Amino acid sequence: MNDNLTPDKDAINQLIHEFNKLPGIGPKSAQRVTYFLMRASEEEARLLAEAIFSLKQNIRLCSVCCNVTESDPCPTCRNDGRERSQICIVEQPQDILALEHTGIYKGLYHVLHGAISPTEGVGADDVRIRELLDRLQDDSVKEVILATNTTLEGEQTALYLNRLIAPLGIRVTRLARGLPFGTELEYADDVTLTRAIEGRQEF
Repeated sequence: MNDNLTPDKDAINQLIHEFNKLPGIGPKSAQRVTYFLMRASEEEARLLAEAIFSLKQNIRLCSVCCNVTESDPCPTCRNDGRERSQICIVEQPQDILALEHTGIYKGLYHVLHGAISPTEGVGADDVRIRELLDRLQDDSVKEVILATNTTLEGEQTALYLNRLIAPLGIRVTRLARGLPFGTELEYADDVTLTRAIEGRQEF
């Protein structure tokens, strides 16, 4: 970038405004990122823009587990080495990353993309429950692990799912209470998550 050029203030404010919309990015952080990019080379800015565009163009939902993926089915669902009799239900794709990082869970996943929250206007039809029930028609699934967050919404979702799944004769378990109430899986440490998986209990 030519340091003699004075950037358009509207362009700066617009980018700050857009960064400020991102989770975990406050006004000060948005300003720092914006001015960092302003000083970066055009090549660095182009690579960032292309990475964002590629994300939007190439990422889709797995037709089996609803996780985000570039290939369908996703690598986990295609992996014959996974324990196919277990499905772990999570709220968001990033929860899978947290569980996989522990290295202890070897089954399959299902991503709801949210949690039931009547106060927020989110009902059962707004999350990927229908797709889950379709998967459970296969007699190969013997256990469903409810790994929704230990929040009010996560607990409501787990209770609702248990009512749907238990009559199917499938074992329903819940992660152990090593996770404090209000904890989101993606922020839990590996040791806590490992104990929660190993100590899961009948729902």
